Amino acid sequence: MKKISTVFILFILSFQAIQAQGKFFTKTGKINFNATAPSSPEKIEGVNKAVTCVIDIKTGNMQFAVLMKGFEFERALMEEHFNENYVESSKFPKTEFKGSVSNNATVNYTKDGVYPVKVKGKLTMHGETKEVETDGKISIKGGKINATASFSVAFADYKITIPTLVSDKIAKKANIEVDCSLEPLK
Repeated sequence: MKKISTVFILFILSFQAIQAQGKFFTKTGKINFNATAPSSPEKIEGVNKAVTCVIDIKTGNMQFAVLMKGFEFERALMEEHFNENYVESSKFPKTEFKGSVSNNATVNYTKDGVYPVKVKGKLTMHGETKEVETDGKISIKGGKINATASFSVAFADYKITIPTLVSDKIAKKANIEVDCSLEPLK
């Protein structure tokens, strides 16, 4: 009986901590970038494992920030071209997303489970800001949140030009996969 009371008290305290806290955060989120053209034998893929994300579970508001020079590619030359020729990292060092979970009320942040979500907001990249909307998932396990989403970004929408010399190797759109494990902001 004493164990049951202890577990119940711990549950109540963790529930209150989550409700009182309201914000979850990470500096180690991950974004995978894939711009491989269907006809290209060469993979154009990069990963950034230093994505900052914050979500307010009360309102559903969220924000992501990623330094473009943080993307790592299999080949150093590809990484150099990405930073210098395409996204111009020295001129546009950061990409940001500011938005919200449209259906935040359907997510029970106090109960373990996987919740489908709709995310909508503004993505600012390469000096251009565009509306973005996508489906994602919020997984709750042991008081921690994992947020995932996938979407495509057309280079032309963000005024990123691909030279004709390599246009058959690089897709016109990049597929983006976001994966962030968040903990309560202290």
